[in-house]
Amino acid sequence: MPIADLHDSPTGKAQLGALSLAALGVVYGDIGTSPIYAMRESLHGVHGVEATQANVLGLLSLILWALILVISVKYLVFVMRADNGGEGGMIALTALVTPASPRARRRHSVLVLVGLFGASLLYGDGMITPAISVLSAVEGLEVVTPVFRPYVIPITIAILIGLFSVQRRGTAKIGAIFGPVMLLWFSTLGVLGAAHLVRHPAVLVAVNPVYAVHFFIENGWHGYLVLGSVFLAVTGGEALYADMGHFGVKPIRLTWFGFVLPALLLNYFGQGALVLLDPAAAEHPFFRLAPEWAMLPLVALTTLATVIASQAVISGAFSLTRQAVQLGYLPRMDIEHTSETHIGQIYIPGLNRLLMIACIGLVIGFRSSSNLAAAYGVAVTTDMVFTTILFAVVARTRWSWSLPAVVAFAAIFLFVDLAFWGASLLKIPSGGWFPLVIAAVVFTLMTTWNTGRAILAERLIERSATVETFLEGIQARPPLRVPGTALYLARDPAIAPHALVQNLKHNKVLHERVVILAMHTITTARVYDDNRVQVEPLAGNVYRVVARHGFAEDPEVPPVLKRLAAHGLVIDPSDTTFFLGRETLLATNRPGMAIWREKLFAILARNARRATKFFRLPSDRVVELGAEIEL
Repeated sequence: MPIADLHDSPTGKAQLGALSLAALGVVYGDIGTSPIYAMRESLHGVHGVEATQANVLGLLSLILWALILVISVKYLVFVMRADNGGEGGMIALTALVTPASPRARRRHSVLVLVGLFGASLLYGDGMITPAISVLSAVEGLEVVTPVFRPYVIPITIAILIGLFSVQRRGTAKIGAIFGPVMLLWFSTLGVLGAAHLVRHPAVLVAVNPVYAVHFFIENGWHGYLVLGSVFLAVTGGEALYADMGHFGVKPIRLTWFGFVLPALLLNYFGQGALVLLDPAAAEHPFFRLAPEWAMLPLVALTTLATVIASQAVISGAFSLTRQAVQLGYLPRMDIEHTSETHIGQIYIPGLNRLLMIACIGLVIGFRSSSNLAAAYGVAVTTDMVFTTILFAVVARTRWSWSLPAVVAFAAIFLFVDLAFWGASLLKIPSGGWFPLVIAAVVFTLMTTWNTGRAILAERLIERSATVETFLEGIQARPPLRVPGTALYLARDPAIAPHALVQNLKHNKVLHERVVILAMHTITTARVYDDNRVQVEPLAGNVYRVVARHGFAEDPEVPPVLKRLAAHGLVIDPSDTTFFLGRETLLATNRPGMAIWREKLFAILARNARRATKFFRLPSDRVVELGAEIEL
């Protein structure tokens, strides 16, 4: 039973509570740690405004309505309806707007490129979030005493190294503490904020959106610049959608409206009340909420909360990469499963090292969370714009929304998204260029790999015959048949695999039974069991098998072989030889891609994970046949 449907079972209430607690620990880490720096940067950052009553009330009104419009309405009410087999996130949404037929796919190529660039941006965000979150928490030590100032950077780096070092163990063991810790965290946010709110309840008038409008009237262009800092309060919006497949919609919505949103609003309004009573607190309004005796425990809890928030972003990067690999946008790579019971808990060693190095480099390069805040937001605001556009397309093409309804939705939320996006783009010279550079690199890799695979498939088709033509040839000139079963992995089930042709050409023999297996990834997250395997007996004891799997599933051959028995095709892996093609790629001037992209594709192909491991084939039963292919 899918995780998203567990709460509909007879023990639904208990499971809903457990899933809600788990969602609290994973989904809301990013947005839950925003109070540490969102209000501070709006008042004391590079573009901060003076802590006057009008400005504080205006900022509170902006934060309140941003949380309501962007998170509560856009994501929780609308966007989370666009699930792909229960999965969410930019790759899943892109798959929803990708038609099945190649001709229709070409018509929607711009939308696919938009989705891929949006997914690429999340890698930059995944590098910045751990750095700014942990650094902002450790900076709380400076509030306790200036003695800690020289040690903030080393302590932050040590925590980040520890965080990335434990990724290999997975979240199965430590995940149990995430929910309770974040429960304590959000309770602390609410209590600290409420304690100051009761001292100055007049700040509640900021519920009126007129104060937000008045803020822009009074501050003009400067007020618009501050919008880039206000956006820090809603940076976790994409995480809600991306983690939908792990917990389901109900637990995420229940946790948000019943607990997280009230706690965040209490804290933000408490910070506003504190600043109005003591304008000097604007430098660190979050930590100043706590009494002196509670300062060190708050710093410790804040550090733990930011580590948990970082864990969620790192896990999201792993999941995003796995989806991209399955859909053919990135080459095969080492993906380790860290849990026997939860398929979504994975670890990617190479990506983990890259993220750790990038995070440490960002901490050393920017040296403070305020400086990092200048780089934060560009990626997420761009993704939010893309999400609105892609959701509107899904609503129109898949759900048949009326054109006026789609236009109204897009107009309202693009107005909000573009306002935040424009303000965030002004951060580019101050550091916002970093996630854009990372996104450009990842986008280039994705499009090069995807296009290169298509060109490679064309080149192989040029050198191969159809399966039917191949069978006619062996019927006209029967080759020597040897005992056993030969299984050939094929890109296209209609084309005779290159390894099959090469084996017959050079060895002059054919196995007694031949199976041509095509492993197809479809644009939905999962495949129903009754539609997973298709078997077609052909002439000459040759079988054509098409195995389908979703982009959230592993394309492993052994489970496919077990399923074939139900179709009358019993295959013993210990008595089967698995033939793979291994191509050496050569860059040429033939039409296709630029020479540098062809060379890049060849490098990616050489460093891709071996198909033997990726498809979980028995290594002692695999034979690889090579060929040179000119791109």
